[in-house]
Amino acid sequence: MSGTAPGPGRRGQIAARRPHYQDDLRDGLGKFFEPPQSACPWCGSARLFRRLKTTDQLQHKPGTFVLDRCRACGHVFQNPRLSADGLEFYYRDCYDGLGEATMARMAGSPLAVRLYRSRARALLPFGRPARWLDVGTGHGHFCAEAGKIHPGTEFHGLDLGQGVEIAERCGRIDRAFRGPFPLLADQLTARYDVVSMHHYLEHTLAPRRELAAAHRVLRPGGHLLIEVPDPESAAARLLGQWWGPWLQPQHLHLIPLDNLCVALSEQDFTIVAIDRQQPHVPTDLTSAAANLLKSVLPGEDLPWLPAKPGPLARGLRALSLPAAAPALLALLGCDLLLSPVVRRTRLSNAYRVIARRE
Repeated sequence: MSGTAPGPGRRGQIAARRPHYQDDLRDGLGKFFEPPQSACPWCGSARLFRRLKTTDQLQHKPGTFVLDRCRACGHVFQNPRLSADGLEFYYRDCYDGLGEATMARMAGSPLAVRLYRSRARALLPFGRPARWLDVGTGHGHFCAEAGKIHPGTEFHGLDLGQGVEIAERCGRIDRAFRGPFPLLADQLTARYDVVSMHHYLEHTLAPRRELAAAHRVLRPGGHLLIEVPDPESAAARLLGQWWGPWLQPQHLHLIPLDNLCVALSEQDFTIVAIDRQQPHVPTDLTSAAANLLKSVLPGEDLPWLPAKPGPLARGLRALSLPAAAPALLALLGCDLLLSPVVRRTRLSNAYRVIARRE
């Protein structure tokens, strides 16, 4: 359900991290949030309503998180938003540290590989890029697959975490950049034929700044490839708080397609392709069931809990997970079987935009 397989090494890591996490939590959660916003950060309208309230369904760290929706433009955003301290706290041990092995397995799964190849093939009609920057590259698995479809292209990766450095050491990317994209963009001006952002923009504090950074680092005529969750998906309404792409507290902005297209035009991009079918990630039923299951199961041993769960809780969890596995596998089969139909409807959960820098 989360984390790496239990064993002495993992138990030792959890025990070593627990004092640090408890220090972080000693004064409460207030420092992890900015003041609530009274206006939409996208269009400035004050016509807001609560879209949902939920918990951390990925790591089960403490806290509740609210997503508001703007009645004027449809933008969905976290309110109150995580502060710098909150971002560090809730990302810690998710993609690196305790969560690194789990994320690596997911990134190397057959489903993920199919998505990577679809994204790479989407650029084939626009020529062979000499140099490609993947922003939010993680451990570089997309670049490794894209290199097979675009042989001869030099792939660079950029991210905040140490995964981008691991990607370079493993040979998945040719060069690693670690840090915030808007701050690094000036040293990369006009160096790239393609910039890609796959399920990255929704994690950022200021999406328009990220688009401006992409414009800076692209050569004239270069292309920007973006994939993001679709907050207008019918699945989001049907599955409510259990819909996987809400991914609280990490997703700060969920941007409707029309809003993103307008923002790209404002940055002097021309939209050359839109796709609401191929980017669909066929896991909605599975992830919703897993989120629901994790909300009712006894907690596992995690360092942000004050103490290790007792024998009864551990026993219930050990019995429940194997019992639930067949149902989750059946739901995954349904997701995959229905995917060719779902992706052609408004149930599709993501969209892709390709824009040319003029």
